[in-house]
Amino acid sequence: MTKFIFVTGGVLSSLGKGITSASIATILKQSGFKVSMLKIDPYLNVDPGTMSPLEHGEVFVTADGAETDLDLGNYERFIDGTLTKINSFTTGQVYQSVIKREREGGYLGKTIQVIPHVVDEIKDRIFKAADGNEFLIIEIGGTVGDIESLPFLEAIRSIRHELPKSNTMNIHVSLVPYIKAAGELKTKPTQHSVQELRRIGITPHMLVCRTEKELPKALKDKLALSCDIDRNAVIEAGDAKSIYQVPLHFIKEGILTPLQEHFNIKIKPNMEKWDTLVKNILVPQDEVTIAFVGKYLDLKESYKSLTEALIHAGAHLNTKINIHWCDSERIEDLGAYEIIGNVDAILVAGGFGARGVKGKLDAIKYARENNITFLGICLGMQLAIIEFARNVLGIEDANSIEFNSETKNPLIYLIDEFIDQSGNKQLRTSNSPLGGTMRLGEYPFSPIKGSKLQKAYGNDEKYFERHRHRYEANPKYKEALENAGMLVSGESYGLIEAVELKDHPWFVGVQFHPEFTSHLETPNPIILDFVKHANSHK
Repeated sequence: MTKFIFVTGGVLSSLGKGITSASIATILKQSGFKVSMLKIDPYLNVDPGTMSPLEHGEVFVTADGAETDLDLGNYERFIDGTLTKINSFTTGQVYQSVIKREREGGYLGKTIQVIPHVVDEIKDRIFKAADGNEFLIIEIGGTVGDIESLPFLEAIRSIRHELPKSNTMNIHVSLVPYIKAAGELKTKPTQHSVQELRRIGITPHMLVCRTEKELPKALKDKLALSCDIDRNAVIEAGDAKSIYQVPLHFIKEGILTPLQEHFNIKIKPNMEKWDTLVKNILVPQDEVTIAFVGKYLDLKESYKSLTEALIHAGAHLNTKINIHWCDSERIEDLGAYEIIGNVDAILVAGGFGARGVKGKLDAIKYARENNITFLGICLGMQLAIIEFARNVLGIEDANSIEFNSETKNPLIYLIDEFIDQSGNKQLRTSNSPLGGTMRLGEYPFSPIKGSKLQKAYGNDEKYFERHRHRYEANPKYKEALENAGMLVSGESYGLIEAVELKDHPWFVGVQFHPEFTSHLETPNPIILDFVKHANSHK
C-alpha cells in the first residue's frame, strides 16, 4: 500500500516547499523505494501554459505534453525520473472535471458542492498519482490560511481517515524569522500557522523550519512543545549554497529518525554519488563563462530548467558555470562584442515574440564568425537558420512568419498539420488559439551519423526530447542550407530537429528543449557536450 507524505507551507510563499518535497523524495529514492511526486496548485488557471513567465516563472513540459509548474522540473531533476500529467493538477482542472461531469449528468441530478464532490475529485487524482508507488509525496501549493487551498486541505484530512494512521504523514514547512533589531529568532508565526492547520483538522507530524540563523536546541524544544510535535521531528532548513545540498542537510539534521519511526520502516540512503556531484558544484576545479542571451532576464526563474541543466553538466565535468546574463536588447544597442566579447560560449535560449530578436541574431552571427562554441535552443535554432540564410545564403528577407506573416522567404513557418503524440493529425493556422496549437511533449529524433549531435547522444537509432513551440524550420530550404555548410543533423517525422555548422568547432541548434530532460545524476547529452567543448576551447 502506498505511503503518503503531504507537504504544506505556512506564514508566506517561496519558502521552498518544492525543494523540501523533492529532497525527502530523493532520500527515499536513494534508499531503494519506488517514489513519485504530485504538485497541487490552487490557482484557477487550467495550467500555467498561457501565463507570462514574469508572472509564474518557467512552464515545465512533461514527456506526455502537459504544461506544468516549474516545481515538477525540480522533482524530476532530484529523483532522476520522468513524471506525467497525472503528477500535477490545478483548482482549474478539478472544477473543469466536476462541471463537465455535472453537465453530462454524471451526478444524477444531485446538488454539486465543494464537499463531497470537489474534494472527492481531488482525492481521486491523488490516488491515481499514487498507483504503483511505495511513496507519494504531495506538495500543496499556496499558504495555509489561503481560501484557495481549503478544499485540498480537506481532501488530505479526509485521506488520513481512510488509510492506516502509519500510511500518511503531514509535514509543515514554516518560517522562523530573525528579527535583527531584537536580535531574536521568533517562533510565533510558526505557532500560528500550525494552529491554523489544526483548526481545520490537520496535525503536522514534522516541522521543517526555514531560517537564516541556526536554531538553538531550546528553540526547537519550544516549537515542538507549542506545536505538539515530537522533539526529533523539528528539522532546521537553513539557506544552502546549492539546492542539491538540501537532502544532505536534512540527513545531518536527523530527518531519517522521525521518518523511520512514523512509517515503521528502515531508511538507509546511499548518497555517495550525490555527495560527489554536490562537492563538484560547490568546489569545482575548472570554470567557464557562458553568455546566456535571452529576453526574460528580469526573472531568472523563467529559465530555471536551463540554468539547472548547466549546473548538472558542470557537476559532472567538475566545472563552475559562470552565467553572463545578456539582455538581447542591449546587444542591439551596444553591439555583440561589447556585451559578449569575453565569453567561452554563447547560448541563445527559447522565447516567443519579436522583441529582442535582432540582438539574438547579432549574437549568433558573432558566434558563427568568431568560432565561439554556440548552442541555440528552440527559437535559438530558428534564428541560427535565419541568420545563416541572410548572411551566408544572401537571402536578405529570410524570416520567420512569427515575426512577419507576409515574408517571401519563410525559413521558419507554421505547418498546416503535424502528427501529434497520439499519432493524430493536428491542424494549425496563425489564428488558432495559443493554448492548443503548440507541439508539446516528447518526440523522437534520429541523429545523422558522424554529426556533433550523434557524438553527444550516442549510436542509437532514436532519442526522445521534449518540445514547446508552434513554428518549424522549413524543409524547402534544407538543400540550400546544406550546400552552404549548415547540416541538418537531426530529424523527426520529416521535421528539422537540429542543425550544425560543418566548418565550425562547435555550433549546434536544436528545436527541442534539452533542459527538460536534464537531471543532477543524468545530465542532458547535448548540454553536457556544449559545456565540455566550451571548457576545452577556452
